[in-house]
Amino acid sequence: MTNPTILVTYASRGGSTIGVAETIANVLTAQGLNVELVPMHQVRDLNRYQAVVAGSAIHKNRWLPEALAFVKQHQTVLQTKPFAAFLTCLALAMTKQPAKTSAEVDEWLQPVRNLVQPQSEGMFAGVLDLSRISVGYRLLFRGAMLVRRWREGDYRNWPAIEAWAAGLPKQLAM
Repeated sequence: MTNPTILVTYASRGGSTIGVAETIANVLTAQGLNVELVPMHQVRDLNRYQAVVAGSAIHKNRWLPEALAFVKQHQTVLQTKPFAAFLTCLALAMTKQPAKTSAEVDEWLQPVRNLVQPQSEGMFAGVLDLSRISVGYRLLFRGAMLVRRWREGDYRNWPAIEAWAAGLPKQLAM
């Protein structure tokens, strides 16, 4: 019997989520699993996959619209497969109240849960790179940087991402 194939798919704006998805795919591949890493907008059919790991950047306190649309479009199939969801959110790194912020960010996955209940969920900080965002958002973030003392940088916690990914086969019963 061949190893199951796991789809790792993502929606990203500034590239932060792509890096997280790549790391998840690499960890699963290193465990001997067959993994396909595909942007959500390129996924047409989920039937060939035995499990799905889907992630999105957070924008305006929610998964990207195209990511939620992906889950809605494939809801029936996703409900029959092991499913994990993750998000990247800069707010997780830019807070003086991590427990409160984590609880708030956790609620931003609720629209996904309402469609398909993930067996595992990951929440990871993202990247603030002003050169990769639109002029309007660049101005918005510059203001936030002044008020909240935010700083540009990569806030992804690679060991935490790798640990979450390493636990997926057990949580997804692969």
